Amino acid sequence: MSDIFRRHDHALGEFALRPLDPDADAALLHRWVTHPKAAFWLMQDADVAGVAEEYRRIAAHPHHDAYLGSWRDRPAFLAERYDPARVELVGLYEPEPGDVGMHFLCAPTDTPAHGFTRAVLTTVMAWLFADPATRRVVVEPDVRNTAVHALNAAVGFTVVGEIRKPEKDALLSVCTRERFRAAARGEATP
Repeated sequence: MSDIFRRHDHALGEFALRPLDPDADAALLHRWVTHPKAAFWLMQDADVAGVAEEYRRIAAHPHHDAYLGSWRDRPAFLAERYDPARVELVGLYEPEPGDVGMHFLCAPTDTPAHGFTRAVLTTVMAWLFADPATRRVVVEPDVRNTAVHALNAAVGFTVVGEIRKPEKDALLSVCTRERFRAAARGEATP
């Protein structure tokens, strides 16, 4: 499968996204989503077949899709895009035209690169905002995931408030194109 988006990070180099292949990528994803550092992904007990089944379900959904991200041409992260008015957040917030939901997960590594996770999130956000129809990116991480809350704030997200989902208490946050651009330029945002 070919890349649908590429971004050059001045410090870390090339990042890219391509559509995920649920069957071909299942074994790789299984190692990622069952790793202890992926506890908030809620797939700790999944087997390879279960991971493939989950991503086939996402691939078949008209309002949810998944992408495999690479760094320097090696698989390195997972990204999901969804319509929050139809998936994940139905009835839990007031959607606006142009809202796009997002999840991301970095692959576990024994040799972390400084700034990698932020570069991944910046790549995913740049990809989502490359679509002119996207006005806001919406996320709903677990309230206990303080590391991702700080990262989200660093790229321009604003906390809307806590919401209760069936599987977790989440911190609903949104990021506009303008806030993302300002954060990418290193400008303070109100």
